[in-house]
Parts: sequence; structure tokens; C-alpha cells
Amino acid sequence: MPTRATAAVLRDADGPYAIEPLDLADPGPGELVVRIAGAGFCHTDLLGRAPGGRVPKPVVLGHEGAGTVEAAGPGVAIAPGTPVVLSFDSCGACADCRDARPGACAQMAARNMFAMPLDGEPRLTDASGGAVHNRWFGQSSFATHALATVANTVPVDDDLPLELLGPLGCGMQTGAGSVLISLGVRAGDGIAVFGAGAVGLAAVMAAHLAGATRIAAVDLNPARLDLARGLGATHALNGADPDLLRQLKAITGGAGFEHALDTTAVPEVVATAVAALRTTGTCGLVGVGARPYTLDPGLMLSGRTVRGIIEGDAVPQRFIPKLIELWRQGRFPFDRLVATYPLADIGRAEADALAGEVVKPVLIP
Repeated sequence: MPTRATAAVLRDADGPYAIEPLDLADPGPGELVVRIAGAGFCHTDLLGRAPGGRVPKPVVLGHEGAGTVEAAGPGVAIAPGTPVVLSFDSCGACADCRDARPGACAQMAARNMFAMPLDGEPRLTDASGGAVHNRWFGQSSFATHALATVANTVPVDDDLPLELLGPLGCGMQTGAGSVLISLGVRAGDGIAVFGAGAVGLAAVMAAHLAGATRIAAVDLNPARLDLARGLGATHALNGADPDLLRQLKAITGGAGFEHALDTTAVPEVVATAVAALRTTGTCGLVGVGARPYTLDPGLMLSGRTVRGIIEGDAVPQRFIPKLIELWRQGRFPFDRLVATYPLADIGRAEADALAGEVVKPVLIP
């Protein structure tokens, strides 16, 4: 029997979300139905609104869900009743998946970015029997129930506040993983983080964990900069300051940072991030932008590295439990970034996120 769900449906790129009753198909092989306790609103979900984008409509978005397994398809060893965090989907069989780099999966776009199961058949239907697209990032969790796969499901302990854990599946994983895994920040290093949203602030917390001695947060929002200081940033700089690059270099005595992380995808910001590096430094890019980057070839020839990072190069089943344990110890307080909203208030949550009034909205079905 299909599962009766309630979801926030986006029918037009520039239209409002509508809270609608839907029927969710039974899980197939390797699939699970998860009752959602909370789902983070991420800026990546705004790609569903991109004009002329590849995300079909109507669609249920949401890719930072957490909840409890209600039903499991054939071949699934995760039992109903298991609390889980949902992350991005991957095939588990390509060269990068076998090399423990599922974020670089050969099917990354097909499994995550198009809100479409690989067989091309949406698994949600509305009250009139019409198809509603789902499986955005392998879940579509702006709903009471989501269909996920074993590959993007992470079992967790049953004594946790499930409603708060969803952001660990993407934003927090990306920021922390970029620092701890991709860039390999070590004790005594310096890092400049550009953008103090959820990903950037997770990076700040991770850099503090790693023992970085110079952690510069750069943003336009004074409240975000204050929050960054409270989470471990040693310096907080206004990104609009025309003297920004000189200030960044001064923090390192003129040598430049070992690491930089850009979360903005603004070309001018990326150029500053690369210029702020020491000659052998590395700049990681996690933002998705529409304009090309222009980098000074002289800076690149001197030994700097620029690299893209997907989901912090993390294996969710390994990394998310580690972040949870760090949170239990009070060393990764991601919950300080969260503000909760009823699912019915998704429009207000989206507006507040765009206005910079909240760092990480979490929708409670």
C-alpha cells in the first residue's frame, strides 16, 4: 500500500510552495521509506527555482532530512524503527565510490540533481493522480515521508534529537569535511573561510577542532561574523572592505594562509581567496555559481592549488557519526546555527534564509 504523505510541493519555479497530500510508492529493492522528523533548508534547494533549470515540476525538494525508517524494500538490512540521517545518493559501484569518494560518483548528477529516480518514473502522486517529482538528492525530504536508498541512509543512535540532525547530511558535512578531509587542516595551520553561512560556519568549527591557530571568517553580515567568533574564528573581516586582502595577509605576517575555503561562488571573492594563500596553499571551492572564475596566472604558477570539493569528500556513513560524537562532546555545536519552522511555514523559512536572518532553517513536518 502506498504511504500517505504531506509535502511542500513546488509547482512553478517562481511560485509559492503548496502543502499537499501525496501518495508515496512502496519502497523497491534497496529503498526505504523514512518518516521525516526534520529537514534542513539549504541554499542548494534554491536550484529548484532556477529559471530554465533541469529540475522538473511539480517537485518536492529538501535534501537534509532525518527521521525514522517506516518501511524497507527487498534487500535492505536497515530495520523499520531505526533512526537515520539522510545524505546525498551515490551508486556505490563506480571507481570513485569504490575509492571512498561517493561525492565524485559517476552518477552524482543523475542521482541527486534532477529529482528523478533512475528509471524515470516519479514515485509520488497528488490528489488528482498526477505525478510529482521526487528523489531530490535521493530523498525529497520537505515532507512527512521520504523515499531514500541504503547508499544515502545513515543509521544513528536512538537517543538523539532527530529533528535537528538533518543538516549533518549536507551543509555541515560539506563544511566540516572540506576542512578535515579535503584540505587536511592541521594544528598550527591558518585558514580563511569566505562566507559565514551554514557551510562556512561548519568549516570554522572544524578548523577550531583541528587546532588551526589562525581562522579568518569573511562575510558581509556583522551578526554572522560575531557568530563565527563565538565558534572559533580568531579573526572576522568584512568582505566589502577594499583593504580586505591586505588585512588577510597581515594576519599571517605577510606569508599568506595555508588554506582557504570559498562558499560564495562569487568570482571576485574566489580571486581574493586565492591571492590570500601562501605560495603552496590550497583553496577549496564548494559554492555553485553562474559566472566563470578569473585567476591571476602568476599566483597559480608560483605553486598555489585550486580544487573543487563535493560534500567535503566525506563518506556519510563514516563521517556523520563522527560529527554527532563531536556534538555530544560539545566540540561541534552545529545546533547553535539552527532555527526551526513548521513545514507549513516553508515560505517564511526560505525568505528568512535569503535575508540572512537565520543560518540554518529546519522544517518540522
